[in-house]
Order: sequence, then structure tokens, then C-alpha cells
Amino acid sequence: MRIPTFSRERGATLCPLVSGYEAPSLRPDLVSEETRKPFLPRFPLKPVSPVWHPPGALALLKGAPEPEPRETRQSTPPLSATGLGGHRGVALSFSATGRESIQTAMVTGALLFSSFSRFRRACLPPLLIGPRRSYSQDDAFSQYLHRSIVPTMHYQKSLPRLPIPKLEDTIRRYLNAQKPLLDDDQFRKTKQLAGNFENGIGRELHNHLVARDKQNKHTSYISGPWFDMYLQARQPIILNFNPFMAFTPDPKPEYNDQLVKATNMTVAALRFLKTLRAGILEPEVFHLNPSKSDTPGFKKFIRLVPSSLSWFGAYMVNAYPLDMSQYFRLFNSTRLPKPKKDELFTDEHARHLLVLRNGHFYVFDVIDQNGNIVKPSEIQAHLKFILSDNTAVPASPLAYLTTENRDTWATLRQELLDNGNGEALRKVDSAIFCLCLDDFPIKDVDHLSHAMLHGDGTNRWYDKSFNLILAKDGSAAVHFEHAWGDGVAVLRFQNEVFKDSTETPAVTPQSLPAACDSHGAVEKLNFKLNDALKEGITKAKQNFDATVKTLTLKSLKFERGGKEFIKTQKLSPDAIVQLAFQLAFLRQYGQTVATYESCSTAAFKHGRTEAIRPASVYTKACSEALVKRPSKHSTVELRQMITVCSTYHSQLTKEAALGQGFDRHLFALRCEAESQGISLPDLYKDQAYALINHNILSTSTLNSSSVNLGGFGPVVPDGFGLGYSIHDNWIGCNVSAYPSRNAPEFLQCVHKSLDDIFDILEGKQISN
Repeated sequence: MRIPTFSRERGATLCPLVSGYEAPSLRPDLVSEETRKPFLPRFPLKPVSPVWHPPGALALLKGAPEPEPRETRQSTPPLSATGLGGHRGVALSFSATGRESIQTAMVTGALLFSSFSRFRRACLPPLLIGPRRSYSQDDAFSQYLHRSIVPTMHYQKSLPRLPIPKLEDTIRRYLNAQKPLLDDDQFRKTKQLAGNFENGIGRELHNHLVARDKQNKHTSYISGPWFDMYLQARQPIILNFNPFMAFTPDPKPEYNDQLVKATNMTVAALRFLKTLRAGILEPEVFHLNPSKSDTPGFKKFIRLVPSSLSWFGAYMVNAYPLDMSQYFRLFNSTRLPKPKKDELFTDEHARHLLVLRNGHFYVFDVIDQNGNIVKPSEIQAHLKFILSDNTAVPASPLAYLTTENRDTWATLRQELLDNGNGEALRKVDSAIFCLCLDDFPIKDVDHLSHAMLHGDGTNRWYDKSFNLILAKDGSAAVHFEHAWGDGVAVLRFQNEVFKDSTETPAVTPQSLPAACDSHGAVEKLNFKLNDALKEGITKAKQNFDATVKTLTLKSLKFERGGKEFIKTQKLSPDAIVQLAFQLAFLRQYGQTVATYESCSTAAFKHGRTEAIRPASVYTKACSEALVKRPSKHSTVELRQMITVCSTYHSQLTKEAALGQGFDRHLFALRCEAESQGISLPDLYKDQAYALINHNILSTSTLNSSSVNLGGFGPVVPDGFGLGYSIHDNWIGCNVSAYPSRNAPEFLQCVHKSLDDIFDILEGKQISN
């Protein structure tokens, strides 16, 4: 498969928009006409101006929502498998100008807090969040996950804006990242081109970008170009973009029954939807000091602070609200194939669920006319009815079309519309989400990865914002489309669904489905296919099968230790795993290559992602010492090299989280040149620029108790896709590769590298 020109990460990805107030995804050029009107009543589009533009800010969420302070973690979210990752805390440091900018707000907030503290008990109603309990009876069923006293979008208006780095800093960081990849002659050439760019056309483009950013204070400078990058990509989205995150099995085995679990997860998803749209979903906040900020008292206080100042109130207690502008694309959304550039479609008024089984399409309402969730026993009955349909897979499974090249699929979709399938397609596109019920059990971890990342092509609608997949044995995963978001919303959703479905299940294994007319309630969609469509489906299947046949997926579990031990050594766990990847590739292939790690900038308004570049002169020197000449260095010397790598990686992580990387800035400047009609600057024509954006090692980390495994495809044909997680006492890694790379051997090298690093940290000699 061909890969887009510009580097990108998966999801969230493992390495991924709700905006109740202002959403870049509602740009007219990105959204179909059908999408805009339904949102007007519930999501006002009036732009809001930020209060403050910080010189730098906030916490790092690399795709996942498990906050961990930098002091205790020293590294890293989730797999952004797109994207797979956990929150990384970073210590914040503001300039004098920045401190002066917020002084008034902080003083005001302090006075408010002092004034309200004496009266809040009398003036404020009690917390609306009650104790959790199991709802196995329809009459005891709750419509919401919880009732946050702080409105969901309370912080959105006052979020700081994503800073544009100084051009000289971007060039410096770019050259630092290039140095380990180039020989001396190549580096001299690249340095000269970079200098010419900085002092010439690059400065002009930077000034244009800054001016444009000042005119669009309701969003970020990267949001529009990043949407365009995804939506203009013509490659199939499956394997090239879409990641998956597999659920941890329910701790109660009897609840892993496919029907029971599908019902409970569907109900939990609907409760998430209702809680979100009611504005009572807990805001996404990164707590550096939860004992002060994640308390009923603070929530009672902060809800009374105007939304234009609310971020500053949270900042006072070391809490950092995250952008939630991606959440509204989570439900009722689909990526529509269009010639040259796709569109994002959303219809929040649709009340039905789409279910796929054996390549057949079923829809039924899961929200009633009053806006309430249909009784769980009725949902269970409808799903049981679908599971009882033993009709064979269609001769021409329509879902294969979503695996095609986007222009090809756009042409075939128009053919579908012209052939009288408009109403059926509308029901697919507008469905709340797609539930995929597979008719086979999962055999092992590798089978799980294949099933959830791509499946057989018949039982997924890859264009939906997400597919909730359940195998015959109850193994479950979320597979999501990447254009609408970076996995931040998806991971929050997955965490909430797992918690709700396991702690307060709507049905039990003993629950009986309702005695209702499922035959009348469930509609099986039929599509009219002419010869051109049947031929298109056949070709799509051939292309899909040929590509999937070449893909290898393998996993590793390193059980010698995890982040607990690494932290005792005062090192960054994420830096250690990234160093192991560098060691492994050098051991296997004898070189250092372009490496990409996804980092969320969700701490800023409409932030997307920034890249961490783990391959450095420090990791290269350390890798060569450990792999090529370990006997020439003492354990103390090798330990010092590892420490230097960790320190530098932590610096890169902090810079990326604060929007101070180089990848997004250079990408935006290139887009600026295109929009201005300026010929491509020489910097972008340099072979070295192509080399560093040919990410042979594309990585993303994910840490969440609800996620068992995550993964994504390689972003280049000769690359590895690496989703990994760092647990207290073990490290997991899931790797994907095409035939030009040996994935099992690479994982063996990763294991050897981790063993060597742990030996050194324990003061032992290592062997070749």
C-alpha cells in the first residue's frame, strides 16, 4: 500500500472532535451540507476568543487518560495504537510575561475561592453523583454514567492556544533529529539548506502562518492542515490509518458471553452518549495533585467560575483541563469518500444502532422518541434475534468497499446512490455507532490483533467513527477511523464503557431478553447491486486479501520488570523502551533509522499531536556501545549513557507536550507555501527531509487498565508499527510489519535489548 507524503501516527492513537463551542471539524470545506444543520441547536458555532496565549503549557496526554505526574513517572499515553498511550505529566514553567498575563485571573480566582469556601455548603446543592450499583432490572436502569456538577465543556472556552514555535528553535530541533540519521556530508548539506530556509523563504512563511493564526483565535494553527492531510489521503484507511484497542476481558468470566457483553457494552456506550450530550460527563482533566483538584469541594467551586476563567482556576491547583473538541464526532459519524478529499458526516438526531454480522447489515432504534435509552432487555432481545440469523455471508459483501482506495470508493459510492441505495446508506452513515458481531472465537493474542485491526473485510464498516467489535468468545475491541480525532476521545470512551459494563452491568447471564417484536423492530438493510458494483466489490476483496496476506502481527510480554523498577533507577520508563527499540533495530539491521513517537497536545485548544523523535545522537552512541562493543565499556559507563538518553528523551517529551516540536511547525509551513502558491522550498526537496519522514519505526504507547492490547499497521512498507504499554511489573509490545521486515526476529531483539538494559541497571555485565 502507498503511504501519504507526510508522516502521521495511528491512534490513538494506541497512537487520536466534541466541540460544543467551536469545532475545527465544522469547517465548511470539511463537512457535507447534511452535517451542518443538525448541529446548530445543540452545538452553537459562535467563535470564542481565548483569554491567554501561554508561552508554553500543560500536561502531555499521549493518547490515554491515566494521569501520572512527571515526578513519579518520568515518561509517558497509549498505543495512539493512534496514539496508544497514557497521560504524561510535565512540570510547567512560565515566563515572566506569562505569569503577569494570568496574575489578575489567579488573584480573582483566589478571592472567589476564599469567598465561596464559607458559604458553599449552604449555597450549593449536594453532589449529584450517587453510589454505583448494578442495574440488572429495567425499572432500576439509569440513563447516565454519572452527573458531573462541572459542565462537560466548562473549560473549553478558556483553554490556552497551541503556540507556534520560534522558527530558529524548529530548525535547531530539526537538525538535532537529523544528525543520527545522516553522514557528515549529508548533514552539512542539510544544515546549509535549513539555514537558507530559516533566513529566507522560511521566515516569510512563518510570518504568514503567525498572521493567519492571529486571525483564527478560535482554533489552532495545525487543526485545519491536519484535517486536510487525513481527508485528502487517497490510500485505503484500513491498515494505513485505522488503529484498534482491545478491551481487557471482564474479570467475571460468565459476563464474557457474546450476547451479554454486547448488550452491556452497547448500553454503556449509550449512557456515555447521553451523559456527554446532557453536558454532565466529567470534563477531561489532567490532575497533578488530585487531592486538591479532584475533590467535591473544588468542583463545587470551579463550576461557579465563569468559563472564560475556569482554566485558570484549575491551574491554581495543578489541574490541567484537556481539549474535548473531538468528542462530538464520536457518535453518529462517518467518513464519506469523495473525489480528492473526503468529508466528515454527523447526524446527532439519528437514534439507531448499526449491527454487522456475517456481512449483513441490521439497524434498530436504541434511543426512543423521548430521548431515553431503550430498555436493556429489549436491546438484548434484538441482538439475540440478529445472532439467530444464520443467513450465509452475501456473495458480494458490501463492506469490502470501505477497504478501497478513497477515489475508487467515492466512485462506487456514487454508483450505489444512483442505483437506489440512498436511504440504506443514510442509515449506515448516521447510525450511533457500528456493532460488529463476529461468528468465531479468538485463538490467541496474534489472532486477536488480526481480527481487531482488519478482520476479513466482510463484517466492518471502516468509515464509521468507530466499530465496537465482539468475537464469539466475548473478546472485544474498538476499531476507529483516524481523521476525526487522535484517540483521546476514544480512549476516554473505552475506559468508561469498560468500567460501566463491568461494574454496573445492565444485564446478567441470568437475564432473560424481553418478550418483544424483534422481527418488527430490527430492519435488515438490503442493497441493490448492479454488475459494476459487484465487480467493484470483487476487486476490493482481491486488493484487501492480497494486502492482509502480507501483514505480520506479533506480540511480546517482557516480564522481568516494568515501570516500578525503572523508576527506582530514576529513569524514564518510556525512554528505556524507546532505547530498547533503537538497540533492537541496530542489532537486527545495523543502522539507526527515522523513529516517530506520537504525543498529544490536547492540553491546548484544538491541539492534535506532536512528534517525539526518539532516535538521537545519544541513543545512537549508547546503542552502538551496547550492541557493537559492550566489552569496551564498564557497566558504570553504560549506565551513564542510559541516563543521558533518558534525560534527553524526557526533554523531548516535555517540549512536544508543550507544542514545541518541529514536525508540526514544518508541516504547517509547507502547507502555507502551497496555500500561497509558492514553489516548494528546497528544504522540503532535500533527501534528508524525505528520510526523516519515512518513519521506519512508528511507535505509540498506551497505558490503561481497560485496554489489553492495541495496534496499528506500519506507516511505510519497510517499517514496523509498534504499539507498546509499560505496566508496573511488565512491558508489552505489539508489532506489525510487511514482508521486507522480520517482526518475530525484531521482538527477539527487543527482548534481548531490555534484558541488557536491566542487567546494566542491576550492575551486571552484559554479553553479546
